[in-house]
Amino acid sequence: MTQQASPRGTFLKVAEAVKAQLSADLTITHLPSVAELMRDHSVSRGVVLRAFKALQAEGVAEPVLGGRWRVVRAEDGIDRRPLHERIAEIVTTERIQVGEEFPSASELAERFGVSRPTVTKALDRLEAAGVLASGGQGRVRTVRSVPMREERS
Repeated sequence: MTQQASPRGTFLKVAEAVKAQLSADLTITHLPSVAELMRDHSVSRGVVLRAFKALQAEGVAEPVLGGRWRVVRAEDGIDRRPLHERIAEIVTTERIQVGEEFPSASELAERFGVSRPTVTKALDRLEAAGVLASGGQGRVRTVRSVPMREERS
């Protein structure tokens, strides 16, 4: 029986190969498919998925709907902070005073390009942090306090 190479670190080698490919061709917008990497590197699906997770941890790629992975480049200028932090920033950037109305979940969903339930979860988190006050179903949320750095982290 022949001795097999150690599987430890194989996913890191695959991740490094993908990073090299991305730096060589700046026009690439999506990572190669799992099947392509399995074929090209003679590895299992699990190894490729671990490589994708390593690339995500390094900020090189992010998953998108449909099982694909999008390449993240520094020059993209996309705000990758959690949604609740971006929503909390509205209070300071738009100078909304304590007691004033806050934009509705529908307005925020359209503004940030996400679903209304996603916005609702972020707003609930801000209510728990004491930044917003809820008036209940069908009523307008108001600003309870100006968010501080600690509340948004």
